Amino acid sequence: MDRNDVDKFEKLSGQLLSVYEEIALLSKKNPNDALNKFKLKFINKLLADSNDFLADKYKPFDDFEIFDEDDIPQNSDAVFILSQYLQCFEKLRSDNVVVRNGLWQWYVKGNKGDNVDDNGMILIRTVKPKKLKD
Repeated sequence: MDRNDVDKFEKLSGQLLSVYEEIALLSKKNPNDALNKFKLKFINKLLADSNDFLADKYKPFDDFEIFDEDDIPQNSDAVFILSQYLQCFEKLRSDNVVVRNGLWQWYVKGNKGDNVDDNGMILIRTVKPKKLKD
């Protein structure tokens, strides 16, 4: 990973979390209601981008890409899938962060012009990965 990957990670994981929270609220009220096509279009775009980013190593399911638009998923189905993607993003984060001076930081390849360490790596501040013990 490098700085560009961290930026993409932050964007995608933030969008996933936001969509997950909204659909989870809908699911609590009406878990068996179908998603509307408008939301499904954006969820599928986000899932496709996440699949590209996570690649085989972190992608949650080998046989799932996006929801079938002809077989609209229920709210609870979307919550299930989105939660799996969020967990995989957190696994990726936990595999690429370190604690330095009490702060969680990405430890990733530096780009041209970055102040890199002896290994060509840089630190970028982040948040503690979820469900990791100190």
